[in-house]
Amino acid sequence: MLQRTRTAERYARGLTAAAVAIATLLLAGNAGPARAAGPPEPTGVRFEAQGAGDTP
Repeated sequence: MLQRTRTAERYARGLTAAAVAIATLLLAGNAGPARAAGPPEPTGVRFEAQGAGDTP
């Protein structure tokens, strides 16, 4: 048969669970992906502007 737990025990368990949840969220938030080394190289067709060559 189940025994009744004291109110203080229930609050202590709830507080402990909340502290663990907050710690888990903080650690997960700080464990993000690493930064990229630089911008990716553009790929595809290169367009040249008209008149960008020899101009007097």
